Amino acid sequence: MGFIAWLIIGGLAGWIAGNIMRGGGFGILGNIGVGIVGAVLGGFLFSLLGLSSGGFIGSLVTATVGAVVLLWVISKVKKA
Repeated sequence: MGFIAWLIIGGLAGWIAGNIMRGGGFGILGNIGVGIVGAVLGGFLFSLLGLSSGGFIGSLVTATVGAVVLLWVISKVKKA
């Protein structure tokens, strides 16, 4: 996957996760950062569950799930 597609998926995943978890995005750089870290986390979680995804939509779903999990963990750590 090309670098531009990587950034687009990261930005979209971060924006979607931000809307799911707190009702808003984090700005373009924040969305990309959350999405990229979420993609790594989502890929790890999906591999633990024996799931795989391919293509643009599969990568977007994986990154979004990972980003939502990341934001949930961050919200729990901030409350503690």
